[in-house]
Amino acid sequence: MNLKGKNFLKLMDYTPEEITYLIDLSAELKEKKKKGIAHDELRGKNIALIFEKTSTRTRCSFEVAAHDLGMQVTYLDPSGSQIGKKESIADTARVLGRMYDGIEYRGYGQEIVEELAKYAGVPVWNGLTNEFHPTQMIADMLTIREKFGTLKGLKFVYMGDARYNMGNSLMVTCAKLGIHFVACTNAKYFPEQKLVDYCKEVAAQTGASITLTEDVAEGTKDADVIYTDVWVSMGEPEEVWAERINDLKAYQVNEKAFENAKDTAIFMHCLPAFHDLNTTIGKQVYEKFGLAELEVTDEVFEGPRSVVFDEAENRMHSIKAIMYATLK
Repeated sequence: MNLKGKNFLKLMDYTPEEITYLIDLSAELKEKKKKGIAHDELRGKNIALIFEKTSTRTRCSFEVAAHDLGMQVTYLDPSGSQIGKKESIADTARVLGRMYDGIEYRGYGQEIVEELAKYAGVPVWNGLTNEFHPTQMIADMLTIREKFGTLKGLKFVYMGDARYNMGNSLMVTCAKLGIHFVACTNAKYFPEQKLVDYCKEVAAQTGASITLTEDVAEGTKDADVIYTDVWVSMGEPEEVWAERINDLKAYQVNEKAFENAKDTAIFMHCLPAFHDLNTTIGKQVYEKFGLAELEVTDEVFEGPRSVVFDEAENRMHSIKAIMYATLK
């Protein structure tokens, strides 16, 4: 499998075989790290990390993965780059492409990372946009495979706001890999119909299925995986909290949501999560709305079904695989 020079912008650009290869490579590199086997085969290469949206897992994953591979890293925070402000995206891409071997972008519209890739001349990796979060997908699929030994034929349920990067990316990935995907939420929060139609076409070839439902009992029936994300995304105004809580409170992942799932079902979340009052936003929401838990209860988050920290660790192994495959 030769992915050298290929951008990693969204999984619609990748075949099922290529996605599986990246999962396999993630597992291989994870084993090497656990065994203390050096794999710094990209010594002499340099990468740039552009973060218009801040991050814990994505930044740390890229930096540790790059260091393990022997690469040097330059981090550009929102104040450290002129991208889109004093300098066009195309010009920024052409400058950085002359200096770096790869560029990561985490920020806003998908069109930005697509334009970076168009002009950079080196691999560009999408660390998150409003529409897609592909690096998270490889980590998630690695985590699921570690727990079940397989992916094809599993039932994957996403609860909450399924319109944006996580809902979109998970639906695409499940369709590509033969996993039955269910968006279980208020109909206002279903993915865009155009993307649903695309995923249904893909699913018809892989043996997957795409289901949209507002019925929690039906949606979670025989589920292998129940997944959620925060109800209000980065960059959205505080004013939307009241509407989201009203619309999505019935789709909180709690013990009742797992009643119809399989006994072996696992809980996943890309983090951060509002499952207690130990965050500033969590406290603010509690003071205003009286809710101590939002998209997931603390009981589920801290319970035996939860694999969220395995999933978080796997971000680093999967990002390492993506960089290795596209640069080696």
